Amino acid sequence: MASERAKAMRAARRTAAFAKFRMVELNLVPLVDTFVSIVFFALTAATVGELAPILSGVTLPEASVGVPAHQEVTLGVASSPAQIVFNGTPLMSVQEAASATSNLPTEPLVIPALYTRLKASVDSIRQTSNLDQNTSVDTKLAIQGDKTMRYDLLQRLLQTARMAGFKNITLQVHRVGIPEGGAAPTT
Repeated sequence: MASERAKAMRAARRTAAFAKFRMVELNLVPLVDTFVSIVFFALTAATVGELAPILSGVTLPEASVGVPAHQEVTLGVASSPAQIVFNGTPLMSVQEAASATSNLPTEPLVIPALYTRLKASVDSIRQTSNLDQNTSVDTKLAIQGDKTMRYDLLQRLLQTARMAGFKNITLQVHRVGIPEGGAAPTT
């Protein structure tokens, strides 16, 4: 009888010690619904918030594939008026850019005035990021060229941007077949 009593006391102590580990029912459906909603709105807001604005006067060509653009720096070639625009600020006319002579003998395609402006922008990015002066920057440069732009001018813009220090250069187009909200700029 004493052994039964001891067994009962041990069982009672064990039950009391493990009572805190008892399984509790938890309904996870509302929690999962909440997390799905948060993720959906976060992704939607992040995508919409980072689209690069299309510069006025630029009519982008169309493409049926591509990912949304996420640029910080934009270089545009507008058709009306025919000018080159850097981050919304007109720099020069397209005629001036096309007829400009490079001041770098080894790089005949560089447009000097544009090179100076792009180089200042790259130097500012390098200084902010604490990069060496000879390092190309990872910041994307989006070129928004009007669909009537000449390829030789595009080649000169690409060469000038590369020489200034941009290594991620993208060409923007209008994406066709987007169901809501119209065409978004893409790279």
